[in-house]
Amino acid sequence: MAMTANPGRWGQPAPEWLSLQQAAAIYGVSVDTLRRRIRHGQLPASRFGQRLIRVRTEDLDHMFRPIPTVQPIWRRRA
Repeated sequence: MAMTANPGRWGQPAPEWLSLQQAAAIYGVSVDTLRRRIRHGQLPASRFGQRLIRVRTEDLDHMFRPIPTVQPIWRRRA
């Protein structure tokens, strides 16, 4: 299990599966964005019953990865 941010239960392992609403709240995106990514094949998802759609925490971690940044280069004063 991944150890991602889990509001209210720090130090606890994150659940393996999240609802679209839970994932949207944790990652700061809209449910529509997640649905669009699922529809385009960018985010794997599974149905649990007729209506429940769940995504794996691991797949979300891979999709929403941090962008590496470089420290700014300051100009030298002449």
